[in-house]
Amino acid sequence: MTSNSEAQALTNEHHCGLRSWAKGIYTIEAATELLIRAHEGRFARSGQPWIGMGSRWPYVDFEVIEDNLEGLSGGERRFMLLVASLGDGGALVDLGDIIPGLDRDVLALVLAAIAHAGGSHEHSGFEFTEDGTPTSIVRLARLYDWPNANII
Repeated sequence: MTSNSEAQALTNEHHCGLRSWAKGIYTIEAATELLIRAHEGRFARSGQPWIGMGSRWPYVDFEVIEDNLEGLSGGERRFMLLVASLGDGGALVDLGDIIPGLDRDVLALVLAAIAHAGGSHEHSGFEFTEDGTPTSIVRLARLYDWPNANII
């Protein structure tokens, strides 16, 4: 039997592996982060039909999500379809149908995911003098931060 601290360490290692696998494609990063952060991470756990194990890291097979939603609540189904769509799993969603059915905590995560998928964490802009002359290029702040930044 594993202790709570051992189980948490395994979960953290699993999440780090998923993030490593997703790294480099903003939409995949955002969809994976949604799985990790929403619904207490249960949709990112090993054993879910869309979570596989590669030779190096676990991965998400976004294409199988849509066919494995039985037993989920309406809000969970909407959330998972949005994740599949964002992760390029082929699911086409109508945001007008999906967004109103999400609870506030999940909606905050979706806002952060959309900002991340759009690359807002990498955007830059110009700094200007008072007369409007550009002086330097600066990194801009994220459009929307991930809630619960302490999640590993």
